[in-house]
Amino acid sequence: MPSFATVFAQMRSGEWLDRTRVAAYGRILLAIEVAVFLFLIAGTHGWVVPLDHPLTTDFASFYAAGDLANSDAPALAYNQAAHFAAEQRVTEPGIQYQFFYYPPVFLLICSLLARMPYLVAFIVFEGVSLALYLLVARRILGESGHAMLAPLLAFPSVLWTLGLGQNALLTATLFGAGTLLVDRRPGWAGIMFGAICYKPHLGLLIPVALIAGRRWRTFATAAATVAALVAASIGLFGWETWQAYLTAAIDSHSTYELGRINLAFMISPFGALRVLGGDVGPAYAVQGLATLTAVALVGFVWWRNMSREIRCAVLAATTIVAVPVILLYDLMLGAVAAAWLIRAARQTGFLPWEKTALVAAYTIPLVALTAGQRGHVPLAPLAAILLLAMIMARANQAPAGRRQTVAGTTGA
Repeated sequence: MPSFATVFAQMRSGEWLDRTRVAAYGRILLAIEVAVFLFLIAGTHGWVVPLDHPLTTDFASFYAAGDLANSDAPALAYNQAAHFAAEQRVTEPGIQYQFFYYPPVFLLICSLLARMPYLVAFIVFEGVSLALYLLVARRILGESGHAMLAPLLAFPSVLWTLGLGQNALLTATLFGAGTLLVDRRPGWAGIMFGAICYKPHLGLLIPVALIAGRRWRTFATAAATVAALVAASIGLFGWETWQAYLTAAIDSHSTYELGRINLAFMISPFGALRVLGGDVGPAYAVQGLATLTAVALVGFVWWRNMSREIRCAVLAATTIVAVPVILLYDLMLGAVAAAWLIRAARQTGFLPWEKTALVAAYTIPLVALTAGQRGHVPLAPLAAILLLAMIMARANQAPAGRRQTVAGTTGA
């Protein structure tokens, strides 16, 4: 048996985790997760034990909103009674209500999905999003083979997203593609970043990065993309739909403050303090400090024009910390940040404890919900903070990158 000193040294150096073991552990974890995933699917259909009421997924919210849009009543997507009735109509009566606080831009996708049968739409949306995410993640990592597919698929937030029918894979795809393209294809990067307006709070720090980094072409293209998508949604669904959305958005804070959304599922500093039993006021104060710190970090790193790997990792990781309403599946942005961090480490070597810390951040989402619900321990926010700490440790050791010329900045 190896001594404590030997184990400590291996954990510090990361020698215990090489490429072969990453692939092997990823396959093992994926097999376990798929088995659990199938069991949970059986449970939600009442095939394990009888259910008191039928269960559904968040996708019911998207599909119902699209169904209302296709029925010439898009504004009713923001009327909870009408939206709940639509959810039950497209699934079955007695389900729990799934909220819809997305801007009408997202109805452009929802209305297309609602033209398909429900199950087909679910599979198409999640399947296409997953395929695009894997494509982008492999490009960031510089992987051309299939060895890293299992570790990518086994990341717990992937299964959370697929199981809940959520859109975090789409968000990670757009975010990751934007970071991939920002230096070499600024116009396309702007389109990717602008499309995140369907989930606008996750684009909070993108303007900060682009302005601080003087990426004017990307900034302009992103703004034009947002304007075009908003105009398209107004043209198709009417200004009254936007009025209904804004009214619902203004009142949405009570949904998260009062625990109508599972607090243990939140990964922000706001959510962490609430899980620990803190009141709403102090939780917002802590969140405000975290948001300002995130803005400062992103602005500094992009203004200093550090390496692309550090800039992109910081942007993805700080977004998780800066936004108060961000849930466990949104840790997909953490996967984007980790991919950039690994890319940087492959170029210059892993820092002490870096591999071990990455494993910790990777596995925390497996137990975060249970820890939050039963032990009132906010582990999920720890994963985001751990990622950010690793990135900043690497940034602290890296010299500022040489400023790009105007031609390089504009992608010429």
